[in-house]
Amino acid sequence: PWMKKFGKVSTAFASGWMQIRGNRRRRGIDRGFVVSDHADWNGLLDAIAATGAERIGVTHGFSETLVRYLKERGMDAFPIRTEYEPEGEDA
Repeated sequence: PWMKKFGKVSTAFASGWMQIRGNRRRRGIDRGFVVSDHADWNGLLDAIAATGAERIGVTHGFSETLVRYLKERGMDAFPIRTEYEPEGEDA
């Protein structure tokens, strides 16, 4: 609907799930890139610092732990609930 105003577009999805045959087709996307969407603790903290973000939304895995850690360091962090199955301590 709202994407139609952009004209002809290609869609893509980057996830470790793209290594499973048929996922690109089932999702109805043009391209799939196999990239792990999991990061280590230091990698997450480095990425957050590099963005200079004023607010940090956290989803998946041990999101409550990361939110608490960021808040303890004075950052405006909050969990984002998704339609995906809970993981880690959020389960």
